[in-house]
Amino acid sequence: MTATSQPSTTPLHEVHAELGASFTEFAGWSMPVRYSSELAEHRAVREAAGQFDLSHMGEIEVSGPEAGRALDYALIGNLSGMSVGRARYTMLCDVDGGVLDDLVVYRLDEERYLVVANAGNAALVADALRERSEKFDATVTDVSERTALIAVQGPASAAIVAEATGAELDSLRYFASMRASVGEHEVLLARTGYTGEDGFELFIDTSGSGADAAVATWRRLAEIGASRGLLPAGLACRDTLRLEAGMPLYGNELTRARTPFHANMGRMVKFDKPGDFVGRSALERVGEPDGVLVGLRGEGRRAPRHGYRVLDGDREVGEVTSGALSPTLGYPIAMAYVTCDVAESGTSLSVDIRGRAAAVEVVSLPFYKRPSTKG
Repeated sequence: MTATSQPSTTPLHEVHAELGASFTEFAGWSMPVRYSSELAEHRAVREAAGQFDLSHMGEIEVSGPEAGRALDYALIGNLSGMSVGRARYTMLCDVDGGVLDDLVVYRLDEERYLVVANAGNAALVADALRERSEKFDATVTDVSERTALIAVQGPASAAIVAEATGAELDSLRYFASMRASVGEHEVLLARTGYTGEDGFELFIDTSGSGADAAVATWRRLAEIGASRGLLPAGLACRDTLRLEAGMPLYGNELTRARTPFHANMGRMVKFDKPGDFVGRSALERVGEPDGVLVGLRGEGRRAPRHGYRVLDGDREVGEVTSGALSPTLGYPIAMAYVTCDVAESGTSLSVDIRGRAAAVEVVSLPFYKRPSTKG
């Protein structure tokens, strides 16, 4: 997007305006940041349900007889080994091992996959997949412009989505997908999300209906969810929810300057999959990272923020990547990269918050885990 161009809008933009949303520009898109209170929206997701418009995300289809092999080469995960109907979290790395984007890949059938990229990296991911798939019998198609995406997250999400779709959800596992319908509109229904709660994401093909299918799906979910405490939710609470759940954000915890090993995600790198993959040689040489991602727990009400320095006495030992006052836990939390010698849980450090040292303790991630539903 050039400096003079207007941000893109999703098919649900007018719905958000009707609901009184406050908008912000994010990755070239005009997106709802909040509707009323980000605290109320955050709590709705933790206690009932929240409804998000994620139509700014990128969707790229990879299809053909060698689609799985192409993705195995392009990404760090083993995608050809994934069963139809399953999804997998993985990453696109450069030849030096740095992270270009983190992705969720769905296997729709034997020769067809859907790759979901972050909004700001969608074009980069599509271009990289095309380039890396050239020597395989596979076709890469960017379907972002004709795909709307709605998420329903929270303890009440299963009841809401089950009523809206009529689908039997007990057998739909986490990181799995199925075909379903909301009214007359077919959706790809996935049990995935970015909040730390049980939840669902509904992919809607808008190529034949324009915004109508997305709007009808949104309104139906909102209608059913109204009696169950569902609220429309914006980007602000999405950020605090994912932070509490210890989930990385590209551009903060994940960047080209860091490998998956720095982010404690070395398990995502599948060296035992068949064939070579982009970044393999560099990732095999990583060894002991010079810094690792940790959680920080603070005191009081002053929260560390992105870019703040982490200190061990007077010595700078790292930098905060994300931070906020946790609405659920009631104290400041942050993620930060720190040197390995201070990364052990229980280590006492401080963060320079506008010239004043605020005490923090290194803790394990995530900060929040949803309560078990088992009896």
